[in-house]
Amino acid sequence: MDQEDRIALFLDYENLALGVRDHHGGRSFDFRPIADALAERGRVVVRRAYADWSYFDEDRRMLTRSHVELIEIPQRMGASRKNAADIKMAVDAVELAFERDYISTFVICTGDSDFTPLVHKLRELNKRVIGVGVERSTSALLPPACDEFLYYDRLEGVEVPPPAAGRGRAARPAAPEAPPEVEAQPEVRPVPEEETARDVDRLAVLVAQTVAGLQGSSSGEVTASGLKRTLLRKDPTFSESDYGFRTFGELLRYLAEHNVVELGEGPAKGDPEVSLPERGDREAAFELLRSVVADLAGDGGAAALSGLKNQLRRARPDFSEKKLGYRSFLQFVKAAATSSAVDLRWDPDADDYLLTPRRS
Repeated sequence: MDQEDRIALFLDYENLALGVRDHHGGRSFDFRPIADALAERGRVVVRRAYADWSYFDEDRRMLTRSHVELIEIPQRMGASRKNAADIKMAVDAVELAFERDYISTFVICTGDSDFTPLVHKLRELNKRVIGVGVERSTSALLPPACDEFLYYDRLEGVEVPPPAAGRGRAARPAAPEAPPEVEAQPEVRPVPEEETARDVDRLAVLVAQTVAGLQGSSSGEVTASGLKRTLLRKDPTFSESDYGFRTFGELLRYLAEHNVVELGEGPAKGDPEVSLPERGDREAAFELLRSVVADLAGDGGAAALSGLKNQLRRARPDFSEKKLGYRSFLQFVKAAATSSAVDLRWDPDADDYLLTPRRS
């Protein structure tokens, strides 16, 4: 238990509830998917929700059953209820950060960018911050500020209404504004399989580049947990489930089967070491480069770097230096030169790098 993260949960309830009702076809907010997602991340020791509860009478029972403390922010004459709730929630979170050292993670459930300074302050106090918000009502400024951001719409157990259901409701006179909102959302269409495959290819490139960067900046091994943390630092909204994988381990096994990474025994069970293939695909790519350069250079000649990548792709259409962990084609060529596959030099007259093949 001592190794578990202690989590403090703060809900800007009006923001969440109205976001779900506006963008999920009038459905009610369900706290259970958030509770389940946080249970996988640690032990929740504080649960607080802020609102004028006279506007959310039915929701009070649902939250009380989930042991959420309800903080009442009554509407006052001449005052903004929203600002009062936001300020109270921010003050309570900072106060708790100073008074409870054992709390390591703060979960801020809102899509409001006004909470970005709070997120920055909590991270400055060495607290991990997870954000939760409804995708279509979350400010673009908030997710990058967090260590991790969970879209409520993508959580396990949340039912998002299909487009047809939204259009059916729009026919009612009580909601004349619904049709434009539904029609303006092309992302709800079914995603073709080939488009999903391209997304996984882009993910493979991202993972390979990240592993390469970690290997280059650290002398220690790269573990699956460390890789996941780094991916979340690059994109706090990253989730393997968006690519069709149930767990991060399942994603890594898929990439290992396709020779993007290699998995080895790690320091702890269930946390394997992740590395790029040192042989196999990488050596085959170096040999491909050497043979293409040899064909282009002929006897005693040299091949220019410009246009060389296209020549490699003619020989092997699936070639990609990024899948091998290199950020650029030049970096790949320099690695090949270091491995004695080719010789590389800068020619000021040609204003380009020239390559000559090494004899195998």
